[in-house]
Amino acid sequence: HVQLVESGGGSVQAGGSVRLSCVGSGFTARFSDYCMGWFRQYPGKEREGVATIDADGSTTYADSVKGRFTISRDNAENTVYLQMNSLKSEDTALYYCAPLIPGSTIWDSWGQGTQVTVS
Repeated sequence: HVQLVESGGGSVQAGGSVRLSCVGSGFTARFSDYCMGWFRQYPGKEREGVATIDADGSTTYADSVKGRFTISRDNAENTVYLQMNSLKSEDTALYYCAPLIPGSTIWDSWGQGTQVTVS
Protein backbone atom coordinates (compact mmCIF):
# COMPACT_ATOMS: atom_id res chain seq x y z
CA HIS A 1 0.00 0.00 0.00
CA VAL A 2 1.01 3.62 -0.46
CA GLN A 3 3.07 5.19 2.30
CA LEU A 4 3.84 8.88 2.52
CA VAL A 5 6.34 10.62 4.77
CA GLU A 6 6.13 14.38 5.13
CA SER A 7 9.00 16.41 6.55
CA GLY A 8 10.45 19.88 6.67
CA GLY A 9 8.04 21.56 9.02
CA GLY A 10 9.04 23.56 12.05
CA SER A 11 8.76 26.92 13.72
CA VAL A 12 9.39 30.01 11.63
CA GLN A 13 8.87 33.73 12.00
CA ALA A 14 6.24 35.52 9.98
CA GLY A 15 7.66 36.48 6.61
CA GLY A 16 10.01 33.52 6.60
CA SER A 17 10.18 30.44 4.41
CA VAL A 18 9.91 26.69 4.79
CA ARG A 19 10.23 23.87 2.29
CA LEU A 20 8.16 20.77 2.88
CA SER A 21 8.97 17.39 1.37
CA CYS A 22 6.82 14.33 0.90
CA VAL A 23 8.34 11.01 -0.12
CA GLY A 24 6.03 8.27 -1.31
CA SER A 25 6.38 4.54 -1.79
CA GLY A 26 4.21 1.55 -2.60
CA PHE A 27 2.39 3.10 -5.55
CA THR A 28 0.66 0.64 -7.86
CA ALA A 29 1.49 2.81 -10.86
CA ARG A 30 4.43 5.08 -11.58
CA PHE A 31 4.68 7.98 -9.17
CA SER A 32 4.91 10.27 -12.17
CA ASP A 33 1.40 9.22 -13.22
CA TYR A 34 -0.20 10.49 -10.03
CA CYS A 35 -1.62 13.90 -9.33
CA MET A 36 -0.20 14.88 -5.93
CA GLY A 37 -1.59 17.38 -3.49
CA TRP A 38 -0.63 19.26 -0.35
CA PHE A 39 -3.27 19.84 2.29
CA ARG A 40 -3.38 21.44 5.71
CA GLN A 41 -5.48 21.03 8.77
CA TYR A 42 -6.16 23.44 11.60
CA PRO A 43 -7.07 22.06 15.04
CA GLY A 44 -10.71 21.04 15.07
CA LYS A 45 -11.16 21.82 11.38
CA GLU A 46 -11.50 19.80 8.22
CA ARG A 47 -8.46 19.24 6.07
CA GLU A 48 -8.25 21.79 3.22
CA GLY A 49 -6.45 21.78 -0.07
CA VAL A 50 -3.38 23.95 -0.50
CA ALA A 51 -1.85 22.99 -3.85
CA THR A 52 -1.86 20.24 -6.44
CA ILE A 53 0.51 19.15 -9.17
CA ASP A 54 -0.68 16.93 -11.96
CA ALA A 55 1.25 14.31 -13.92
CA ASP A 56 1.90 16.85 -16.66
CA GLY A 57 3.26 19.37 -14.16
CA SER A 58 0.25 21.66 -14.16
CA THR A 59 -0.46 23.19 -10.77
CA THR A 60 -3.34 24.66 -8.80
CA TYR A 61 -3.28 26.70 -5.61
CA ALA A 62 -5.72 27.80 -2.96
CA ASP A 63 -6.36 31.54 -3.21
CA SER A 64 -4.89 32.03 0.25
CA VAL A 65 -1.45 30.80 -0.85
CA LYS A 66 -1.22 31.97 -4.46
CA GLY A 67 1.97 33.87 -5.10
CA ARG A 68 3.53 32.64 -1.85
CA PHE A 69 3.63 28.83 -2.15
CA THR A 70 5.07 26.70 -4.94
CA ILE A 71 4.44 23.00 -5.43
CA SER A 72 6.92 20.90 -7.40
CA ARG A 73 7.87 17.28 -7.84
CA ASP A 74 10.87 15.06 -8.46
CA ASN A 75 9.53 11.90 -10.05
CA ALA A 76 12.90 10.16 -9.91
CA GLU A 77 12.78 10.49 -6.12
CA ASN A 78 9.03 9.90 -5.69
CA THR A 79 8.96 13.26 -3.93
CA VAL A 80 6.69 16.27 -3.97
CA TYR A 81 7.71 19.59 -2.44
CA LEU A 82 5.94 22.65 -1.12
CA GLN A 83 8.02 25.82 -1.00
CA MET A 84 6.32 28.20 1.39
CA ASN A 85 7.41 31.85 1.34
CA SER A 86 6.14 35.01 3.02
CA LEU A 87 4.61 32.90 5.75
CA LYS A 88 1.76 34.26 7.83
CA SER A 89 0.41 33.21 11.20
CA GLU A 90 -2.65 31.78 9.47
CA ASP A 91 -0.37 29.29 7.68
CA THR A 92 0.17 27.57 11.03
CA ALA A 93 -1.24 24.08 10.53
CA LEU A 94 -0.45 20.41 10.11
CA TYR A 95 0.51 19.80 6.49
CA TYR A 96 -0.11 16.57 4.60
CA CYS A 97 0.46 15.29 1.09
CA ALA A 98 -1.64 12.73 -0.71
CA PRO A 99 -2.03 11.16 -4.15
CA LEU A 100 -5.23 11.43 -6.12
CA ILE A 101 -6.55 7.96 -6.86
CA PRO A 102 -6.39 7.69 -10.66
CA GLY A 103 -9.76 8.06 -12.31
CA SER A 104 -11.40 9.36 -9.16
CA THR A 105 -11.78 12.51 -7.09
CA ILE A 106 -10.55 10.76 -3.95
CA TRP A 107 -7.35 11.71 -2.16
CA ASP A 108 -6.03 8.75 -0.25
CA SER A 109 -3.12 7.31 1.76
CA TRP A 110 -2.47 10.11 4.22
CA GLY A 111 0.83 10.31 6.06
CA GLN A 112 1.48 11.63 9.57
CA GLY A 113 1.85 15.20 8.38
CA THR A 114 4.40 17.83 9.31
CA GLN A 115 3.64 20.76 11.59
CA VAL A 116 4.36 24.31 10.48
CA THR A 117 4.13 26.99 13.15
CA VAL A 118 4.44 30.65 12.17
CA SER A 119 4.86 33.24 14.92
